[in-house]
Amino acid sequence: MPKKYDLKTDIAIIGAGPAGVSTALFLAKEGMPHILFDKARFPRDKVCGDGLSGKTIGLFNELNPVLVEQMSAAPERFLPSWGVTFIAPNGKGIELPFKKDMRDLKHAPGFTSRRVDFDDFFLKQIDPRFTNFQHETEILQVEQRSGGVTLKLKKQGKLLNCFAKVVVGAGGTASLTARKLARQKIQSQHLFAGLRMYYENVSEMHPQNFIELHFIPEALPGYLWIFPLPNNRANVGIGVLRKDIKNKNIHLKTLFQKALKTNPALARRFKNARPVSSIDGWRLPLGSVKRALSGERFLLTGDAAALIDPFTGEGIGNAILSGKFAANVLKKAVENNDFSAAALKQYDRLLYDDLWSELQISYNIQRLVRLPWLFNFVINRVHNNSRLQETFSSMFNDVDMRARLRSPSFYFRLLFNLKGGARDDKLSK
Repeated sequence: MPKKYDLKTDIAIIGAGPAGVSTALFLAKEGMPHILFDKARFPRDKVCGDGLSGKTIGLFNELNPVLVEQMSAAPERFLPSWGVTFIAPNGKGIELPFKKDMRDLKHAPGFTSRRVDFDDFFLKQIDPRFTNFQHETEILQVEQRSGGVTLKLKKQGKLLNCFAKVVVGAGGTASLTARKLARQKIQSQHLFAGLRMYYENVSEMHPQNFIELHFIPEALPGYLWIFPLPNNRANVGIGVLRKDIKNKNIHLKTLFQKALKTNPALARRFKNARPVSSIDGWRLPLGSVKRALSGERFLLTGDAAALIDPFTGEGIGNAILSGKFAANVLKKAVENNDFSAAALKQYDRLLYDDLWSELQISYNIQRLVRLPWLFNFVINRVHNNSRLQETFSSMFNDVDMRARLRSPSFYFRLLFNLKGGARDDKLSK
């Protein structure tokens, strides 16, 4: 072990996106000092769907209710959103509000915001008393050593080194921690390839800024999305499984552009729309299977832990949730001076106890979407059934209905026991 380090810390967080910043914020609430690294200089863009779900807003309220008030007071950066529209392959859609009863809400249950704006806003909440933020610092190497982890850094052209007792990998799909320490490799059937482009003047947007998921036949079980944004703009994109792209020889950019020009539900709406950005792509690691999220002296959070919802694409909320549990476990690890794999395994248990049933249900529904006739059937049934509309809404809200989604037989009841009327009460028990 080198005798001298440029930086020393108990906890090093690599990545200042939602997962890394939320870990830092929850640690600061507990008075736990740490270092937060990111190779970028903020504000910076990040390719994303730009949706902030009810789960995200609930976690913000847990961190600091003032955050949501600040978002509500900045409509030029945060657009209130009140629900989601699912459009089946046959073109029929259902509108699902994020909340069943919104009469007493002080603010919208969800928002949309460009990631360049959201990440900058979120990062500005860090507490410098506890968070040593090292921006424009690239992590070149992560290596386990006796008694800790060493990081080789590059900052302003200068090579530095850091010693940490434990490392949080929050660097997204390119996480060095995930690759080097967790030996993680995401298989193509659990990985989406996504494209995103910003447009202005897209017509027929929902008056309450519902986000839209269009399950066009060519992309199944993926979908094309339209997320309304402030200033008459929209985040428009498409996500398709990497496995299908390879097996079906799909050219994603061509598919995306063709759908906007020829799909009956989309072409008229984009007739006068104008692109205001380039087409950018990225990978979305899906939470379709359980993975090891921790090990000797490391934790993985957010996209580095592959927590994206397989059906809805929920990413930011799950990333912030992982930061909350990571901080909880890290606090105990520092207090006990125990950073062993056995001690940190509590993080996996806490996170999956909270999130796994939701991810499992979403994965089952993703597989349903591979059968267009069956997905059309379910959308038709949900369209006429208020109880099922509430259940589907819960996947975005993540508060009122989470406990009801824990039964392994839920998926089969959802598909095959839709009797109508009062009999559907059993779906919520």
